[in-house]
Amino acid sequence: MPEEAVVGNYPRAVAPSGTTRIADQIGRVLGGRYRLLAPIGTGASAHVYVADDVELHRRVAVKVLHPALAEDEAFLRRFRAEARAVANLRHPHVMQVFDWGQDADGPFLVLEHLSGGSLRDVLDRGHLLSPSQALAVGLEAARGLDYAHRRGLVHRDIKPANLLFDDEGRLSIADFGLARALAEAAWTEPAGAVLGTARYASPEQARGSSVDGKSDVYALALTLIESVTGRVPFAADTTIATLMGRIDRPLEVSSALGPLVEALTAAGATDPGARIDAGELARRLEAAATELPRPAPLPLTEAVPPTPIALRVPDDVTVIGRVHDVEDQAPPVVDDPAVRRRRWWPKVLAALVVVAALIGGGLALAAATKPTYVVPELSGKTLPDARRLVSGKQDFEVVKGSSAFSETVDRGLILDQSPLPKDELKEGGTIRVRVSAGPEPRQLPDLSGKTRGEVQTILDGLRLVLAPRSEFSDAVPKDVVVDWTPRNARIPREGTVTVTFSGGKEPKPVPSLVDKLYDEAVKILQGLGFGAGKEEAFSDKVKAGSVITTKPEPGSPTEPGSQVVLVVSKGPEQVEVPQLNGLSEDEAQSRLESVGLRLGDRFGPPKRRVFASLPRAGAKVDKGSSVDIYLG
Repeated sequence: MPEEAVVGNYPRAVAPSGTTRIADQIGRVLGGRYRLLAPIGTGASAHVYVADDVELHRRVAVKVLHPALAEDEAFLRRFRAEARAVANLRHPHVMQVFDWGQDADGPFLVLEHLSGGSLRDVLDRGHLLSPSQALAVGLEAARGLDYAHRRGLVHRDIKPANLLFDDEGRLSIADFGLARALAEAAWTEPAGAVLGTARYASPEQARGSSVDGKSDVYALALTLIESVTGRVPFAADTTIATLMGRIDRPLEVSSALGPLVEALTAAGATDPGARIDAGELARRLEAAATELPRPAPLPLTEAVPPTPIALRVPDDVTVIGRVHDVEDQAPPVVDDPAVRRRRWWPKVLAALVVVAALIGGGLALAAATKPTYVVPELSGKTLPDARRLVSGKQDFEVVKGSSAFSETVDRGLILDQSPLPKDELKEGGTIRVRVSAGPEPRQLPDLSGKTRGEVQTILDGLRLVLAPRSEFSDAVPKDVVVDWTPRNARIPREGTVTVTFSGGKEPKPVPSLVDKLYDEAVKILQGLGFGAGKEEAFSDKVKAGSVITTKPEPGSPTEPGSQVVLVVSKGPEQVEVPQLNGLSEDEAQSRLESVGLRLGDRFGPPKRRVFASLPRAGAKVDKGSSVDIYLG
């Protein structure tokens, strides 16, 4: 089963009978939405086109699968389930699935369009990666795999052709879920064929055992070794020889990988139980990065640059620059000595004396003849309101005098006046008023050591408003005063007092203790100031006696002194393979699922009855394992 080569940025294989037919599809619209623009690759199971999403006006890639798959119910069932699951993945290093559907020419997937080519492209053009470049590729791939594995999805076909790049060099893993769906398609491979490309298959895939995310980690290790050395470990002339070569042989990592040797050796362990997972691979690659220089950019496929848009100013448009400020021009100064010598001020002074005498006499006469009015009540009014009230024919003037505290009159309102209300005052007379300064400020007592409830009672009695804050403190108990403001100041009634209460000791994140032995995990928790509890649970991924997870979960902020429960593995849960003889395929699948097992491969003609199973009925196997059936 040779690995596919690549056209552009998608897998291809030579398909002499389909070339013309592929080109004939250009211009078709799939699903009433995706217009095929150009072919960019063809493979054993699919043709890939660059297409236009006519609804969202964006460029996408459309993978149209073989028409025969449309008639394969097993494939369609798995294809729909895998497509739904993969479409929910949102990670920068996992190719995004936008949509899926079925057309006259078969099922299709709508994918993120990546224009930088694949790692297979790079290698096929004769470029080998430096250890630094391989580390960068491996780190992004491991992060994408870790994200998918933690959500229950296994790729099963990691290889250079499925590691694609965008035009800025960002890596994305392609074809998540497709390998699993194609494995159930009757037309593609004979029953029992190995899932994924043989050159990168893990030992458990070669043995036909069930696989998990660690199988992807093994394949990634082989891919990274090839990217630096140009050779795939264990690759032989035949598929069988390739698969058998790695079943019991440890992976030997070339010294050409430098600081990556340790991480890739752990990723290539023959026993899946001893092999690191994708998250640990990412962490070890990050650690190795400190020993390597910054990687050079990868020699990726060049994307077609957008046509530049020429901008010019039309001939009939005038460009207006800044308008500078214009200085004000003062009138010219006349400096005439003759004018300065004139002494005309005695005449002016005499004229002013005469005018003042006339005005004084007139004012005295007017004052004597002014009418008198009753002074209105101004208490409780604001100064502007009071002045408006007396601005009519009385024309009284309201003058503000001193201010005074008052528990009954709000700040800014008039307390009292002179003359008093109902006194008489001549038109234009003056009314002097005192304005309330509001309640007398309160002197705040010492709040040290007070609880929140005690502080609230004190402030309520003083008619002050509490503005609580919180901060962590190792010295002050929770909900006890740490500080307050203002201090040593008199605060007006209804004024705000900001009080900082202790939030207790600052929470620390619960450490990740997954895969650590229980006793070791207890010591770590105690060293961080946490208590330790214990629960047990079955796990087919974590060996017995090691930690599966914690409660609270790793990373959760938790107050020191709190108890952290360690969920410890009891190992895989064992179940008994039920009797399946005489059942139809669907009945066998239902019975297996009822005891927590999965239906594996089917051997024999379809729509026949089961006459045997592997493992046999009554055998004890790990819960979640697959059981193959033989029909006849």
